[in-house]
Amino acid sequence: MILVFLTGCGTTPDNGEFLALIQELDIPQKIGTYMLLNFTYEYHPHGLLTPYQLYLYKKGDCNDFSNYGTYIAHCNGYGVWQIKIKFKNNSISHFLGVYKEGDYLTYTSNRSYCINYYDNFIDIVNGYCLVKDKPWTKYIVYDYWNNIVEEVDND
Repeated sequence: MILVFLTGCGTTPDNGEFLALIQELDIPQKIGTYMLLNFTYEYHPHGLLTPYQLYLYKKGDCNDFSNYGTYIAHCNGYGVWQIKIKFKNNSISHFLGVYKEGDYLTYTSNRSYCINYYDNFIDIVNGYCLVKDKPWTKYIVYDYWNNIVEEVDND
């Protein structure tokens, strides 16, 4: 999968409803709730939807959802990252949207907001994989501009 981030809210389409939604979804929990209520999971093996395309289409996969969540949160002043997790015995990776909330990190997975608070990225990966009972082999953390900020190989 290709990971693409927008470089700021200046690239947002001139759509009053979408702009109002960005302002309304001013905390990560609201972003997760919105995604859960309004979007449907649909695997997209050949590309990433922009946040605006996902808003219009209403169907996406984990990469689309993490990109949407981090975009909206970034527009509202949050520090954001995406984590790509590679699982053992599985060729498909999973993306989480990560948010800096006060002194802690939180995340969304697909369309759901995780209510736990974490101190670092590896704790998020371990916590997610424990709940899903999916051991991981590698994870990569990307900042908002798609720079790798942490990479851990567990093989």
